[in-house]
Amino acid sequence: MSTPGDDGSMHELEIEVREELVLTESNGPEQEADLPVSAWLYDPVDAERERTILRDLLGAVEGLENDQRHGNAGD
Repeated sequence: MSTPGDDGSMHELEIEVREELVLTESNGPEQEADLPVSAWLYDPVDAERERTILRDLLGAVEGLENDQRHGNAGD
């Protein structure tokens, strides 16, 4: 079992975030643009906000993984 902060759990988190980012990017607002607002399945602003959060989270996970690889964890 992985413990929080170890390489395995960080890698698993990175995979999950990447998968979620692919899903959110594949359902972009451009598909909804031609539809009337009442037919939208989601608010494009919320979708973009979610993509931004996922990108930020992915960057943080990658940064932590790099720190762990270089022995800088906890500094």
